Amino acid sequence: MNYRKLVTIVEETAAEGGRAVNPAARVAVVAVAIQNPWAGQGFVEDLSEGIDAVASDLGALLAPRVLEALDAPLEAYGKAAIVGLEGEVEHGSALIHTLKFGNHFRDAAQATTLLPAVEKRGPAGVAFDIPLKHFTDATIRSHHQTVEIRLADAPHPSEIVIALAGAAQGRPQQRLAPISTEQ
Repeated sequence: MNYRKLVTIVEETAAEGGRAVNPAARVAVVAVAIQNPWAGQGFVEDLSEGIDAVASDLGALLAPRVLEALDAPLEAYGKAAIVGLEGEVEHGSALIHTLKFGNHFRDAAQATTLLPAVEKRGPAGVAFDIPLKHFTDATIRSHHQTVEIRLADAPHPSEIVIALAGAAQGRPQQRLAPISTEQ
């Protein structure tokens, strides 16, 4: 699999709400801009050939890089597909909503939940939020969070940006009661 650009972003929050966060809250994102495997083909009824050709390689490329950049045990994770203007949102969904992609991250992180996701179409430089949830229990409220990113020159009209994100903790200074208190 070829890619045009690969970007790694590590965000650390050392203070929130006027108080120190100790240790600093870490979130890592790895995003890659690839050629849309269905670009220029018109409407493609069966997307399986492109999924088979690309999805697993994407997961294998991104998952270990997120964990390496995070440099701490993963507790929350998410994924994104941002499709250039010549593609369909379904093209991005096809690549990230398959076990061929997601199992690379689940297995590497020893996770058991499905990855929350965002898919959208947009021009180069579009900002997008990747939703994150706890990696073994999606009902743990403290880990429901988002990370916003953008790549200045991606996706090109015939590209897709695929991203994985991981956090080493829940939201800084989280203090909501567990969901079980409302049931």
